[in-house]
Amino acid sequence: MELKKGEVVKGKVTGIAKFGAFVELAPGKSGLVYISEIANTFVKDVADFLTVGQEVTVKILNVEENGRINLSIKQASPAAPPERPREPRHDYRPVQPVQQPAFQSGEEPPRDAAFEDKLKRFMKDSDSKMSDIRRQSERRGSRRRRG
Repeated sequence: MELKKGEVVKGKVTGIAKFGAFVELAPGKSGLVYISEIANTFVKDVADFLTVGQEVTVKILNVEENGRINLSIKQASPAAPPERPREPRHDYRPVQPVQQPAFQSGEEPPRDAAFEDKLKRFMKDSDSKMSDIRRQSERRGSRRRRG
């Protein structure tokens, strides 16, 4: 049996690996379906979509001179709906609202103040806080050296 690039043929899954599945197309002729070519959705584990012995329809993507055959299941039937619905993720963290910096003077700038004015006020307060921190760390450092 002559296999040509672009043909859609049926085959049987003969093996599953982390990176894809091996499919026998004809006696003595087998190819590989890479994990990215299994389904139209994200595939974390090939075994979630395929089992050994399962019959699948594949498209031949490439037949190399050394005999390797690259296959695709998702390109064999592009109009097919996703094989497995995506499960909701529960490992996300809710987004925390960003808190605006409090101003040293205790006053909030007026809402219609220009951005530059707000930035100047923030920089002034920031410089003041940083100088306080430096002074405190210098005092602590001098005590430790004596003790």
